[in-house]
Amino acid sequence: MSLPSVESLIEKLTQALTPYFSNPESQPVIVGIETGGVWIAEQIRRRLAPAAELGRLDISFYRDDFTRKGLHPVVKPSSLPTDIDGSTIILIDDVLQSGRTVRAAMNVIFDYGRPQKILLAILIDRGQREIPVQADFVGASLSLDSNSHIKLEGPEPLQLVIKTLDRDVDS
Repeated sequence: MSLPSVESLIEKLTQALTPYFSNPESQPVIVGIETGGVWIAEQIRRRLAPAAELGRLDISFYRDDFTRKGLHPVVKPSSLPTDIDGSTIILIDDVLQSGRTVRAAMNVIFDYGRPQKILLAILIDRGQREIPVQADFVGASLSLDSNSHIKLEGPEPLQLVIKTLDRDVDS
């Protein structure tokens, strides 16, 4: 399977998000979900609004399937601006599948405050939802076998990799 280039997907998201940065007095806060979402958020921020605030979320302990999957995460600190009340947040992640990561990220955000709006930008949408979460902006939608896993590797250069039981396919 041929994968789209990460560069072209980030450019597509950047173009879709441009209107939200047209008013310099009302800039959204860009928030990336560790790890791939932060890499993408940094790229989008650099292109759109280098002065915009950038947040990072580690959702490890907020996942509802934490104990079932036997995850042993390396926890990184989350950081958001001190006051997100009433702001627009552009939440960014690399892959959307079940919706559980996004749900966990919103829980973290609401621990910091109450934003006016959260917009979700995703590099790759795999479908296969378990929770009703829908992205506002999508770089590409891919249908993969349920035994396949897609991952953003980086940070330099960023590339998409599909891992299956049989082989790896790089973009």
